Parts: sequence; C-alpha cells; structure tokens
Amino acid sequence: MICRVCDSKNLELVIDLGHQPWCNHFLRKDELGKEPFYPLHVLFCRDCHTSQLDFTVKKEIMFGDHTYLSGVTRSLSEHFREVAAQVNGEFFREKKEKAILDIGSNDGTQLKHYQALGWEVLGVESSKTTAKIANDAGVPTLNAFFNLETLRGTGKKFDAINASGVFFHLEELHSVCEAIREGLKDGGVFVVQFLYMKSIMENLAFDQIYHEHLLYYTLETVETLLERHGLSMFDAYLAPIHGGSIIGFVTHAGKRQPSERLLAMRRAEQDAGCNTIAAYREFSGRIKRMKEENVAYLKGRRAAGKRIFGFGAPVKGNTMLNYFGIGPDVIECLVEKNELRRGLYSPGMHIPIAIESELKALPDVYYVLAWNFKKEILANNRALLEKGIEFYFPVNPRESA
Repeated sequence: MICRVCDSKNLELVIDLGHQPWCNHFLRKDELGKEPFYPLHVLFCRDCHTSQLDFTVKKEIMFGDHTYLSGVTRSLSEHFREVAAQVNGEFFREKKEKAILDIGSNDGTQLKHYQALGWEVLGVESSKTTAKIANDAGVPTLNAFFNLETLRGTGKKFDAINASGVFFHLEELHSVCEAIREGLKDGGVFVVQFLYMKSIMENLAFDQIYHEHLLYYTLETVETLLERHGLSMFDAYLAPIHGGSIIGFVTHAGKRQPSERLLAMRRAEQDAGCNTIAAYREFSGRIKRMKEENVAYLKGRRAAGKRIFGFGAPVKGNTMLNYFGIGPDVIECLVEKNELRRGLYSPGMHIPIAIESELKALPDVYYVLAWNFKKEILANNRALLEKGIEFYFPVNPRESA
C-alpha cells in the first residue's frame, strides 16, 4: 500500500480493530450471518503523518445506496444553517447571483439552507434513494460519484463548493481535489468539514474509525493534501458537531493569507503532538482499556437483571459494538428515529432496530451510541431521566474539543 495523500510506502500499523463488516450495511433478516467482514486497521504515514485505513471497501458498495439521512437530527441541520449563514455573510454578502455545489449532499439538508439565502444550488449524491429524497424536496441533485469527470459534466464553475463529512471518505481522493480546484471560480471558497483527529484522540472516540472513513485528518495532514492540488486553507475553526469537527475555508493557492485563528490552531496542534506515531500508540492503548471497562459495565448491568437498549443506531456505533463483541444477549435493541431502518439488524452483532415511536416497553438503561448529540438527547428525554432511566454515554466529548 502507498499513502493515500503523499504516495509514500513508509506506513506503520498503529490501531487494529480486527475484522468488521461495513458498518452502514444494516441487514434484513435473510441477510444475517452473510455479511462480509473486512480488516479495520489504521496506518500512520511516517512521511506526511496522515492516518488512514489499509483496506478500501469499494465506493459502489458503501455509497451506492444507504439509509443515512442528515436531516433526521435537528442539531446537525442547525449546524448546517449556521455554516451557510457564515459563508454567505463573510464571503458573498455583496454578490447577488451565487452558486454552490455540495459534494455528498445526502438528502439536501445543507443546500436547503443556502436556497433560503438565495443561492443557486446543486448537490452530487451517490446514494440512489437519498438523491431521490433530495430531488423530491426541491433540491437539484445529481445521482453520481463526485470526481473530475462529474464536475466537468456540469459545465459550471461555482462560487462555493461544500463537503460536509465526506472529504475523508474519498476513494478517488486526488480526482476530487482536482475537481475542486477546477470547479471553484476565481476567489471562490471550498468549505471543508471533517472529523478532527486531535478531537477523536482527546475524546477517545475510536468508534469514528470505520470503513467509510478512509482518512483521519489533522490540520497539518489536510493542508498537505490541499497544497498538492494548488489549494490553500486560509481560515478554520473547531465546531462541536460530531464531537469535534474542523470547518475549514480553502481557496486557490496564493489568493489569501492564513488568518490568525488558523495560525493559532496550527500551533496548538503541534504543541499537542497529535501528528506523531507516539500519540497513535498511546491512543491505541486507551482504546483497549476502554473496551475492558465498557464490556464489564454492560455485562454487569445485564447480570443484575437490567434491560439495556442502544440509543440510536449510528454507523459508528457498529464499530464499537463489533469491537466490544456486544450483541443482543446484552443490548436488546437499537432505538432509532430513522424509519428507513425499520425491521433491520445491526451488521456483525445482529441487534434488531426498533423505531422510537413504536416502542412498547422502556429499558432500565440506554447505552447511547449517538453520543455526539448528547446535549440534544438529554434535552429531549427529560421525562425518561425523571423516571430513573439511566443514559450511559460511552464517549463524553470534551467541551474544549
């Protein structure tokens, strides 16, 4: 294998989560036990310091059709609204006609907020079902994988290009980067939103490692990639969404100087030492200890006769459940709002999905797999907390993260 960013062969295994199924493949009953398993290993590039998976599940398998909907969670939609308002207000307030392309636009939630601000929008979404949902909702969406060929097929250039939680998914990484460079108008802005490896380490959020996430960026490593393609980050900040995500602003190289905020973040990252192999080795040890503690907690509560339900069925939760080896003998079901998952089972561990509005009984403990929406979950479930139902968060994101 060569590094996905810099083509180096100087790679070293730092995290081993065993063999796991593709975690977004929720199963029908007739598929149980038939799902393929793949290695889930993180390698560290000693040359450019990028952490990445050593195995690629083909994009057609992972993203051709799936059940994830970004519009299900209110706090995510609110985050998208804030980003759209910021981009519009800071960079394009005086521009009357403006157009944005969203890479991996899902159900169109991000683009709806740009539409509300008067933008012409175009989504590119590989999932057939999800693209149809967006188009039916009035968000023009191409059902395609985004790359240089797709960009050229639009025949357009854009004032802004957005990538929310997809820039680390990319099998065709360098083609996409070239498409962004070519597709941005002069003075245009690429808004890149990605999970921040520094926050993943701080939060011990190892469940954010799964097959869809091929790369795990820091500022140093994402800037190495961008610079290879004539792009340059000029500003960034850390948002709390998903336990700590970078919202970065990028344009053609040489067009803007880096902000003081970005310079300070670069310094803080270097001071933290998170771009070193030693940091990854320490992280790996903490993951192993977390497994021991959580398995002991769950099995202890079950042995005490407590009913345990999973709260949410996020993709990342399947990394955790498979690594811990926790199945339906411990966690009875995973409770979901997303009705596309009705009647399905979690991959690997085969825990049944229950739709929240259809529950006939309540647990003693909710094991919260959707921990990144902790604030919203606690606010929405005060009545259950008052009844004495325990909400256990295996990951507690730091306020500073």
